[in-house]
Amino acid sequence: MTYDYEFEDYLRKALSNSISSSNPSENAKQKARRHSSSYFEDLKQRLLAKYEDKSLNDVMNCKICSNSYGEVLKITKKEKVNFNIKDNDFKNQMNNNLKLLPKIGVKTEINLKNKGYDTIESLKNHDKYSNDASRFIDNIDEMSFQEIVNILDGNKYSKKCRDNLLKCISLTDPENFKFMDIETKGLSNVPIILIGVAEIKGDDIIASQYFLRDYAEEPNIIEAYLSHLDEDSVHVTFNGKSFDVPFIKNRCRYNRIDGNLDLPHLDLMYFAKNLWKDTLPNCQLQTIEKEIFGIEREEDVPGQYIPGYYDTYLSQNNIGPVVPIIEHNA
Repeated sequence: MTYDYEFEDYLRKALSNSISSSNPSENAKQKARRHSSSYFEDLKQRLLAKYEDKSLNDVMNCKICSNSYGEVLKITKKEKVNFNIKDNDFKNQMNNNLKLLPKIGVKTEINLKNKGYDTIESLKNHDKYSNDASRFIDNIDEMSFQEIVNILDGNKYSKKCRDNLLKCISLTDPENFKFMDIETKGLSNVPIILIGVAEIKGDDIIASQYFLRDYAEEPNIIEAYLSHLDEDSVHVTFNGKSFDVPFIKNRCRYNRIDGNLDLPHLDLMYFAKNLWKDTLPNCQLQTIEKEIFGIEREEDVPGQYIPGYYDTYLSQNNIGPVVPIIEHNA
């Protein structure tokens, strides 16, 4: 029996990347430090020193806006973007998806297509499915984008047809997309401290962020966000179906604000999991940014520290602790 020195070397290197090993590498030490509470306390102190006596107007493109609830601080960023969606004749693709009709599953669809029923329209001549097929075909041209999203999202086989939800975006104008993210004081029943919404306008993507300068302004920033929405708007988020939109709805109720947030919603987290769950360590946004797009955040503040950073901003009247929060949101 021979000793495997290559495996020993591999094991030694692997273990050195763990902070719990007897001889951790400098990289492991630095990584552990960057995840420690002391690191984020030190970072906060550095930010306080760096931005002492500065306002957000000094470091970002800000202006004061007004709405029916009062004044709101708006931060704007604009970048060029090449955002084009190919016309994929999606309504015709829907016609080929027999599973959109009630009581037709994967096996039934295969059997029907083997018998020559290749489209929903062809099922108008089928004894069992003719009524459902006729109703679907008669209505398809008049269906709104929201109705189509609801059909695709509500279909019991939607997980097997996940790409259909993404393909259907060809049916709406890109300027209807509202790329949205919020930062909050916690996970539930606490104020929203920042709402960001990015919109495509021609060849530009414009990000508008509404920052909570003090707690009394929460209705102001919510109303400012709602002003971006209309009946054609489409929410685009990462985990926004489970968190961001329900959170805003709850804060609307708390602040007695009427707002329609029941819009078509593309939550990119589900598409990301579908694409990369077998190739990435996890499908967290930071992991996707790093592994797929080569983007590594610097001086990023994890959500668990945001409440404390925001409290320091309020108590010391120093923008330092909220600058990375605003940059993270953008």
